[in-house]
Amino acid sequence: MKIAEVKAIPLEIPFSHGGNAAGWTGSAWTSLATTLVKVSTDTGLVGYGEAFSYNCQRPVQAAIEDMIAPIVVGREITELTEWMQDLQQKLHLFGRYGIAMFAISGLDIALWDIKAKAQGVSLCTLLGGPEKPTVSAYASLFRHGEPQTVADQCRAAVGEGYGWIKLHETEVSEVSAAREALGTAVPIMVDTNCPWLPDEAREKAEALKPYDLLWLEEPIFPPEDFSALAKLQVGVGIPIAAGENACTVFEFEKMFAAGAVTYAQPSVTKVGGITELLKVIDAAELAGVAVMPHSPYFGPGLLATLHVIAARAPDSLAERFYVQPEALLYDQWSHPEAGVFQVPTGPGLGVEPDVNVIGDYGVGEI
Repeated sequence: MKIAEVKAIPLEIPFSHGGNAAGWTGSAWTSLATTLVKVSTDTGLVGYGEAFSYNCQRPVQAAIEDMIAPIVVGREITELTEWMQDLQQKLHLFGRYGIAMFAISGLDIALWDIKAKAQGVSLCTLLGGPEKPTVSAYASLFRHGEPQTVADQCRAAVGEGYGWIKLHETEVSEVSAAREALGTAVPIMVDTNCPWLPDEAREKAEALKPYDLLWLEEPIFPPEDFSALAKLQVGVGIPIAAGENACTVFEFEKMFAAGAVTYAQPSVTKVGGITELLKVIDAAELAGVAVMPHSPYFGPGLLATLHVIAARAPDSLAERFYVQPEALLYDQWSHPEAGVFQVPTGPGLGVEPDVNVIGDYGVGEI
């Protein structure tokens, strides 16, 4: 079976989030930039992947079309571990992290979709998982920057059945408001997105310690300063989570060797796809580190994460970005029921993306 075509399909889907548009980049974030990777084969099978493309959609699309497609079109699809390592090696001059690896990740997810479809089974089944898989979810709130809004969103998420809440806040006032709204029974995680140098991170972490965090996520810049993360974790005593910005298992092995994290957070649309995610899970198991994949997505990246968790990391939680997109590629499968995802059981990723949504929200020519 050979690759006949690789196509990038960029989408922009508006969303709402129930509060102030503080966001992450200093400007309002109002739409999800999703880049699908559609791979067609000479046998007629088609697979879909997703390359990370929040605020970087145009270069990701170019990487898929100009760097990856010319190399892989016409190639026989063989054993994916060796296949993807070869592709990584061919593209290493363009960088081992960032845009190039986002594009590789999207291709890899699509190839796993095809591999499972060729065998007539779901990805979860292919990976040895249960026949009727489910995955517990946590609500990953938008960054609001307003204590009252944070409290309101926490109550709303718990009312929908979520048993864990993650904030994207950097100030004590918002974390305090969340803890007051939730009481002591609901675990809270705080993702700060790399805002502090080590000394400031220590000061901030000490201030957050009274709020009994399940984990403090990416408190230090740069995110690859694993020795500083390790010192912070030991010094303050709050479990550290990190990894959404790490690409390939080699970065995670360095992270684990440094004792930097209690929770590893590989992102399937960034790390190198499913192939690399499976390697990270194996490495984490050897290191005694828990895996909590990063997955604030609504496309194939979400489905791939759910299948892998159900089959290979059943104690992990899935991240559900707590926003309301105007349209969904997978509708019912994007909504946890009482805080639990039902994982689709059809061949491959289990369900095909909605062609009407692709048509309505495509950017440029689809």
